[in-house]
Formats: sequence, structure tokens, C-alpha cells
Amino acid sequence: MRYLLVVSHGTFAPGLHSVIRMLAGDRDDVLSCSLEDGMGADVYTERLKKTISPIGQDDTIFLFGDIIGGSPLTNAMDVLTEAGHIDRTTVFGGANVPMVITAALEADNDDQTLKEMVISEGQAAIREFVLDLGGDEDEEL
Repeated sequence: MRYLLVVSHGTFAPGLHSVIRMLAGDRDDVLSCSLEDGMGADVYTERLKKTISPIGQDDTIFLFGDIIGGSPLTNAMDVLTEAGHIDRTTVFGGANVPMVITAALEADNDDQTLKEMVISEGQAAIREFVLDLGGDEDEEL
């Protein structure tokens, strides 16, 4: 099985997990853990160890973090290393909704194909949204 593990500062990871539930259903292969305000790294890593407990030695992991180099992601990589999972983990920073939803909905693809899809979707989602107001003040939006 491939697990999707989302980690973040604050409530981003559980919020993203909630969005996945809304759009892709409640799934056993999606896990999340967050470093909450005022929480020490030791408490976070213990919580993370419990979160990843379903992951077996034959499973792979797509790890999504909010910030590359941030404490939640680096600590998650340490915990996965200690658990013997890091060699089967693909790590993504700058997680956004489209990339994690793609990983959830396209789970039947092989790791390499899915990795490319996840990166493509994540990048495509980042752009300016420009409204075409048409210059006609009488026109309703």
C-alpha cells in the first residue's frame, strides 16, 4: 500500500486531510500530523510515531510537508528514518490541495508516474487568478 502522510505547522495538515475526506472520501491510506503552536518537537515526534504506526515494511509513503526544511517535515523524515521507512518515501515540500488530491485520486499509478503527476498538478495550481471585469460598470459580476 502507498500511504499519503501530510505534515505541517499549525492546522494545515489536518485541514488538508479534511479536504481529502470531502473530495476523495475517508481513506485509510491518508495520514496527517501537525506541529501545533507551542508544541515541542518531542511531543510532535511522539504524535507522529503513533500516526505512522499502520505503515508496514512493504508499504511506500508519499510525504507532503508545508515548508521544505521546516520542523514538521524534517522531524517527519527523522521519524521515518528511525522506523526504517525513509528508503520507501518520496518527499514533497510546498504541499497544496491539488497535489495531495491528485495523489489520493490517482493512487493506482506507479510511484514514478504519480510523482510526476503530483508535481505537475502542484505547480499548475500556483498562478495569479485574474478577473476579466470587461470595463462595463453596469455589468453584474
